[in-house]
Amino acid sequence: MVRAMRKVALSDIKDDLSKYLRLAEREEIVITRHGKPAGLLVGFASEDDWFDYKLEHDPRFLQRIAAARQSLQAGKGVKLEDVPLQSKAASRRTKRST
Repeated sequence: MVRAMRKVALSDIKDDLSKYLRLAEREEIVITRHGKPAGLLVGFASEDDWFDYKLEHDPRFLQRIAAARQSLQAGKGVKLEDVPLQSKAASRRTKRST
């Protein structure tokens, strides 16, 4: 989903931050200083949105994704259809017996 973007002067943001936080739940707010982009206000409509944002910007998570992609490209991956199906009960028994 592509979010809309709105430019707002820093002085306007300072005057009514709560208004722009509500707007930022639906669209990104580019904060300008002297008419030039200076920052970005990103709002979250839910806890899930916040969690997704944290993951998308976490360097450790992004490194793990990059490593997994490299592994797949090197032929070291397993296709999902090749993973054996195992019931939850069997999975628990296996973990306990080790």
